[in-house]
Amino acid sequence: MTYFKNINAIKYEGANSTNPFAYKFYNPEEKIGDKSMKDYLRFGVAYWHTFTMDGSDPFGSGTMLRSWDKYTGMDLAKARVEAAFEFFEKLNVPFFCFHDIDIAPEGSNLHETNKNLDTIVGMIKEYMKDSQTKLLWNTANNFTNPRFVHGAASSNSADVFAYSAAKVKKGLEVGKELGAENYVFWGGREGYESLLNTDMKLEMDNLARFYHMGVDYAKEIGFDAQFLIEPKPKEPTTHQYDFDVATGFAFLQNYNLQDHFKFNIEANHATLAGHTFEHELRYARINNMLGSVDANQGNPLLGWDTDEFPTDVYSATLAMYEIIKNGGLGRGGLNFDAKVRRSSFEPEDLFLAHIAGMDTFAVGAKVAQKLIDDKVFEDIVDNRYKSYTEGIGLDIVEGTTDFHKLEAHALGLADVKLASGRIEHIKATINQYVLKAYAGE
Repeated sequence: MTYFKNINAIKYEGANSTNPFAYKFYNPEEKIGDKSMKDYLRFGVAYWHTFTMDGSDPFGSGTMLRSWDKYTGMDLAKARVEAAFEFFEKLNVPFFCFHDIDIAPEGSNLHETNKNLDTIVGMIKEYMKDSQTKLLWNTANNFTNPRFVHGAASSNSADVFAYSAAKVKKGLEVGKELGAENYVFWGGREGYESLLNTDMKLEMDNLARFYHMGVDYAKEIGFDAQFLIEPKPKEPTTHQYDFDVATGFAFLQNYNLQDHFKFNIEANHATLAGHTFEHELRYARINNMLGSVDANQGNPLLGWDTDEFPTDVYSATLAMYEIIKNGGLGRGGLNFDAKVRRSSFEPEDLFLAHIAGMDTFAVGAKVAQKLIDDKVFEDIVDNRYKSYTEGIGLDIVEGTTDFHKLEAHALGLADVKLASGRIEHIKATINQYVLKAYAGE
């Protein structure tokens, strides 16, 4: 069955194309530095937002028109697989991602749930044999079912902890079977609503125990995927234990897990934490912890996780600057953890949204590479910190001074000379590079 009858394969047609169903800037084979676009960008489709979301919100029922929704149960799950691989092929996207219950419905017990998973995983495996699209990562949904109301690995119930472990165990087995590049641990409810009834120390200790068990089991079955933590500060809990990259990194170091995990960084989660997207990417990069990216954006006028498709070229440029400086994302990718707006309910909108996101990051990659080639930021930063390359500054960096010597230096200063940071000029320079990219220069 064909689910997207009116859509042909999406091709690159260039910036002057007026075809809405064509890439204007994403040319998979075009070189960005020493890599092709497809190698740097490694786009992925989020199964949950693309094939299971119905457009409902707290104020209204679903609006999405999806031909597969005429089915129910396992028939619906099978139809979604068919639709998904048609979508992947027409979009020419290299990866996809899913939670366990995205692809198969939960049964009345864990045995039935696993049986449903086995059936759909077998079907996906068959489709993958003839597809160029691979599994970027999978994960377990340990947050939707009411059993997770108090958390999963951080739950006050040992039975829920065990149930969560069983689901992740199955997820690791599924990841191995489908050749996943990564496995994500997203603690959807790993946090608290109030400290008044929370044993924070026990919950964080248990979360770390859970992660160690996951590492051990992956080794046991020979699943060599990269493990990822996805930070989020809040929603649905008041405070989540993986608040941001810095908090997550401290957690991993405290529990001796830093050698087993990297971070899957989502743009909208960064802004919810009060950071820019590039801040989170930079913090991960300089600590060698940048693993993968969930590419989306939030609405600055709204204080929740809106998961919009990324169209902000400025943000994408600064994000790609960090990714290129990182040497790429390795086994990670740019997964569109993004959903079309409730008012964009036609099937064609799924293509239009992904095209917009892919073109946005393609422009961002081109501009970022040009900024790197011209050493725009490097020259600015090197000049700003040049006092640490000689004299007392070099002594500080090399650790050959102390408070006595620093005091003597300070007492001998007649004046302290500072230079302007020129923030406005720097931002104008970025604008200039972005506009040149649009002009094809």
